Amino acid sequence: MESKRQQKFAGVIQQDLAAIFQREGMNLLPNTMITITKVRVTPDLAIARVFLSFFNNTNNQLALNTIKAHASEIRYKLGARIKDQVRIIPQLEFFVDDTSDYVERMDKIFDKISKEERQPDGE
Repeated sequence: MESKRQQKFAGVIQQDLAAIFQREGMNLLPNTMITITKVRVTPDLAIARVFLSFFNNTNNQLALNTIKAHASEIRYKLGARIKDQVRIIPQLEFFVDDTSDYVERMDKIFDKISKEERQPDGE
């Protein structure tokens, strides 16, 4: 369970990273929209786990590796934005948020189940 402080800090990081990716995301991944779906912060506020979703992209793992390769640059830009609000700039760990893929897969399964004829319960 995250504390209010962690949640507030995560919200600040999410907003500022979203602005950074909106402005500079095209330089990292051309023709790809990067969305920050969730940020989780450790209790000591030293590590921020950032969950990303990529749109208009065929290879999410390659996109994630590109973001990870530029993590120090992204952290520097984040630090420039939040330096007056925090004591330390957290280390950034990036992950792919596959929730939308999971939901899409489950929808297909439910559609398949609903289209199958129902078998009467006979004994």
